[in-house]
Amino acid sequence: MKAVNTGVLGIFPYLDTLLQAIRGLQQAGYRDFTVLAPVPRHEIEAILERGVSPVRYWTFFGGLIGAITGFALTVVTSIRYPLITGGKPIVSLPAFFIIAFALTILSGAISTILGMLWHIRLPRIQVEAFYDPRFSQDTFGLWVPCSPVQSQDMATLLRSLGAEEVHLERA
Repeated sequence: MKAVNTGVLGIFPYLDTLLQAIRGLQQAGYRDFTVLAPVPRHEIEAILERGVSPVRYWTFFGGLIGAITGFALTVVTSIRYPLITGGKPIVSLPAFFIIAFALTILSGAISTILGMLWHIRLPRIQVEAFYDPRFSQDTFGLWVPCSPVQSQDMATLLRSLGAEEVHLERA
């Protein structure tokens, strides 16, 4: 999937105007846009109404694979190389829970990190063309991908929603 590199960038000096612009875009039917902010703000997260992170599924399946691997490793090792002591059973599950638990935690943690990196699209090899260094200091940005035909209408809409500056970006 090729990323859309054409669109309109609106620069907003205040959080309130950015929030009004986001509401205006949502009312106009736009859902695919990127918000750029110098610091994380819970107001932006609340307005965007993003769903629950899918990283929890990565954690669950990673932990499940770790538990299965832990039990399989210990059971198969005990069967292949039996150590019969005192009439105890060869496959003794209570002793194997320790290995299974350790592998559950380890593989769950590793899969959580991998899932997080996958969903936040890291590592990013190149910075997006629409990034402005002011977004790391004191201003807010709103990037709306659109076709070159729609870019003038989108620029007018962003200006009407309170954008201080509007840039038509093409990469």
